Amino acid sequence: MPVQAPSERRVFVRQIMGMPVSIHVRALDPGRPEIEQAAQRVFAHLERVDRVLSTWRADSDLLRLQHGELDVDAAHPWLAETAELCLEAEERTDGLFRAWRARDGGRPTFDPTGLVKGWAVGTSAAHLETVDHIAFSIGAGGDIVVGTGRGMLGAEPVWRIGIENPQDRTEVAEVVTLTRGAIATSGTAARGAHIVDPRTGQGISRPGSATVTGPELLWADVWATAAFVDPTTTERLLEARDPAYRLLVL
Repeated sequence: MPVQAPSERRVFVRQIMGMPVSIHVRALDPGRPEIEQAAQRVFAHLERVDRVLSTWRADSDLLRLQHGELDVDAAHPWLAETAELCLEAEERTDGLFRAWRARDGGRPTFDPTGLVKGWAVGTSAAHLETVDHIAFSIGAGGDIVVGTGRGMLGAEPVWRIGIENPQDRTEVAEVVTLTRGAIATSGTAARGAHIVDPRTGQGISRPGSATVTGPELLWADVWATAAFVDPTTTERLLEARDPAYRLLVL
């Protein structure tokens, strides 16, 4: 017997990592307690990531380690995991993504900000994937992952995701449809010149945006950052190294 597609939606929102994180769940009965419990586990996961890897919180494992207040052996394993992922991201993008920044005086410091959000939101989806007969979307600051829980084969709903016009943020420039996977956008319209070109060490202030869709939010986010730095090179690298991902430059 075919599974009926979920028709009702429930939304959960919480402010985490300095931004609103939203969870949209579609189900025939979205009031089920296991749905709310899974959403709360998603938020708890993201809050834990913030406590470990924030570059703004003085009590994060990352900053305590950098300030000599925490031994490497006592640091959360996520620090080592994200450092390895950042090295892989640097290699995949030929250095267009880089998590090491030069401080005053030239001493490098580890700043995984460009990878952590996509990695955190993508891994948090595991808490929803165990719930029966739901479809979900988790969004945080331009990064979105969509998927389903158990028992949804053949009944996956389509999510229509609007991509903001970076020249006029009141307009939707493109609409992307996904049933499973992720989308990430990088640009300057919302936060100004916060993306640094690793080749120059300078923030990029030009207008526009780069959006990448693909199977995993972690790599969609990394490639979107690289694409905003150098869209031409990134398009070539994507075709050769990660053909499951697609790039849209506005």
